[in-house]
Amino acid sequence: MTTFLSRELREGLAAARKLAQKRSSRLRIEVGDKTYPVLRVWDSGFAMDLGDAPKLRGLVDLYDGGRHLSQCLIVASETQDDEMWFDFKRSTLVADRAALDFARDEAAPVALIGRS
Repeated sequence: MTTFLSRELREGLAAARKLAQKRSSRLRIEVGDKTYPVLRVWDSGFAMDLGDAPKLRGLVDLYDGGRHLSQCLIVASETQDDEMWFDFKRSTLVADRAALDFARDEAAPVALIGRS
């Protein structure tokens, strides 16, 4: 049995794999009022499709669907296999509430019951 695949078949399989990866990913970045899809994210950066990726640099917001994950300072790193890789210079997680400026006592009551 032979494992040879024609060039057209390999390109078709690669295009189908890329399309499936784009559809399954909910990740995106926002730069100003523009949105770009992200294929995958790792600790030190993320990857975008080379056709969708402009030469980005600077501050971007990373989203998973509608949830804001982090605010990142990025720089374009390299291209590999039809992907553009970006490195995080800084990645700050987004909190859903303001940071406390005091130490909270663990034995403090959660709520107070008022008198009627």
